[in-house]
Amino acid sequence: MALDGCGLFCKYILVIFNIIFAVVGLAFFGLGLWLRFSGNTRGIFEIEELNSSAFVIGVTVLIVLGAVMLIVVTFGDYGACNEKRCALQVFSILLAFLATGEIVVGVLAYTQRDEVGLRIAEFYTSMYTLYAGSGDPAIAVTLTFIHNALHCCGVTGIKLIEIAKDTCPKPDGLLEHLAMPNCPVTIAEVFDSRAPLVMGIFFGTGALLITALVCSSILLKQIKKTHQEVTAYYATVY
Repeated sequence: MALDGCGLFCKYILVIFNIIFAVVGLAFFGLGLWLRFSGNTRGIFEIEELNSSAFVIGVTVLIVLGAVMLIVVTFGDYGACNEKRCALQVFSILLAFLATGEIVVGVLAYTQRDEVGLRIAEFYTSMYTLYAGSGDPAIAVTLTFIHNALHCCGVTGIKLIEIAKDTCPKPDGLLEHLAMPNCPVTIAEVFDSRAPLVMGIFFGTGALLITALVCSSILLKQIKKTHQEVTAYYATVY
């Protein structure tokens, strides 16, 4: 079907959006599955007393969120590339739920920032403990990302005794060669001092989802209009 300039623009915006969404979703889903079924961490999920731990909850969230993102991408790409209204309608509904969820989570993360900070610090400590006992490369990659993002080093911050020092970032000054900020305290401080920024990130993500939702709605109208024009043309001819 022939789309006008606005319709084509929205179509390409949705394709680019879905590619980015797919990469992030695969990363979340893959990391979650690795942590869930890795030989070094599988046993944690088999202990009933640990089912409510921050680590188990965090891994479950990664798997579920990654799966939902991939489902959304499937409907979005199929609908945009093939100009299928039904798929785009499902895509729009899922985007609306995700956008609402992002905003709600952002507000909760801001209002409950102390609790959220403690939970994430607990999740980090669980990851650190697993790495110290197994040296799992997937956990090492995760710790390296956290350490570089927050510029912290392990649970002690003292490189001479730090077990995970290989995953720590480069020191910024002379004193940091001896001791760097430890991550559990840094995580709690970040969520306390940067709560508005964290909420802004969630709101920004929600705004991107709403933008994709608007593009999907415009594309739906364009496809419907084109379909009606084609139907009217053949009705006139035949």
